[in-house]
Amino acid sequence: MDTRFTAPTTAGGALGLNETSSTLPQVVAPAATDPADAALKKKATEAAVKFESFFIGHMLKQMRSSTKELAGEDSIYKSSINSDMLDMADNMVADQMANQRAFGIADAILRQLLPAAPAPAAPVTPAQKISSKT
Repeated sequence: MDTRFTAPTTAGGALGLNETSSTLPQVVAPAATDPADAALKKKATEAAVKFESFFIGHMLKQMRSSTKELAGEDSIYKSSINSDMLDMADNMVADQMANQRAFGIADAILRQLLPAAPAPAAPVTPAQKISSKT
């Protein structure tokens, strides 16, 4: 028996609803999560955010390189002195955007990596109980 979920004895439970209410799920809430699952989720989240940061940083670098190609001879973008500082600034911007999950890449990766939460069981109404007996 799975001990992570608790099912109330009636559909209304402690909310004071009558037994004919079929809008509340039988599964209330998960109990304490496994520490190994929490550690896995934390590592996966960190890796996904780092990948999003890398992706955003690479995109900014490519945008900066096209700006250098289009810039005039006297532009600040043509100077190699400024390019190191601009690269560092782009990486910092990429880190901040990834931490805010601005592009949603980390979220998409986490949806694929982490298992989905188990779906709650469908509530059984009294009418379904009677029809299943006949």
